[in-house]
Amino acid sequence: MRWRGRRESSNVDDRRMTGNRGGFGGPRMSSRGGVRRAGIGGIGGLIAILLVSLVLGVNPLALLEGFDRGDPFSPSAPGGQGGGQSSVGGPGADDMRRFVAVVLADTEDTWNAAFPRELDTNYVEPELVLFTDTTRSACGFAQSATGPFYCPGDRKLYIDLAFYDELRRRFQAPGDFAQAYVIAHEVGHHVQNLVGILPRFNSIRGNLTRAQENEMSIRVELQADCFAGIWAHDSEQKGLLEQGDIEEALNAAAQIGDDMIQRRTQGYVVPESFNHGTSEQRVRWFRRGLQNGKLTDCDTFADGQL
Repeated sequence: MRWRGRRESSNVDDRRMTGNRGGFGGPRMSSRGGVRRAGIGGIGGLIAILLVSLVLGVNPLALLEGFDRGDPFSPSAPGGQGGGQSSVGGPGADDMRRFVAVVLADTEDTWNAAFPRELDTNYVEPELVLFTDTTRSACGFAQSATGPFYCPGDRKLYIDLAFYDELRRRFQAPGDFAQAYVIAHEVGHHVQNLVGILPRFNSIRGNLTRAQENEMSIRVELQADCFAGIWAHDSEQKGLLEQGDIEEALNAAAQIGDDMIQRRTQGYVVPESFNHGTSEQRVRWFRRGLQNGKLTDCDTFADGQL
């Protein structure tokens, strides 16, 4: 991925040296019991499309609380163009900060263009918080063990860069574009928040079975993968990718499928417990966003789409 010497986002809050320290996951629920609405207008049509065939009674909170069960994704240190391998200190630390700032800037460019074009409204950029070990957010106290996450309550992404090494080692998904995919996925949850999908989930939550919770969680996670594919499509169109980048992202998507994770950790799969999607599903939805780069192609809520 061609990232050196390019624009870095100014929306990065580096808390690693402040002592205020707080995972890749779904959007986390606020400890106050709700999420702040995005307040974006002119998007009712898209929400209607994305929520078509949604069965009322499925609890969107399942997705938001799914973060607390841990999310099987953590990126490795930037590997392209000589990226460093240290997550907090050492010679690679500054490289890593610059890398994530460039990737965040790329997502800003993608969505700043897509929102006026497809939704007739402006994109509100999120902030990315870098932390070590623990930190506080509008969604409460978080630990690095839970993985990077997005908090709807303050519209911020939270990432402990120590997870970058784990993606390469534990999940066998090396490469800088695999790492960038992690950020793009979390930004995908921010897009869901802005267009009203996450607030709508929260507003219709009710009594749910575990199966209903898991199904809704899968739909939201796969849509975030599709939105990450839209960013990848935009990056490809701009000539920012290098040979093998797309394969890195697809491999990462496959390696963190629920079925793959369960086989690796326990030797067998329990489909009823899936809450992020299978390897095949995650790859397929990332490819779908990559193919055309359109929001309307990312309707994971329609019947038969999983």
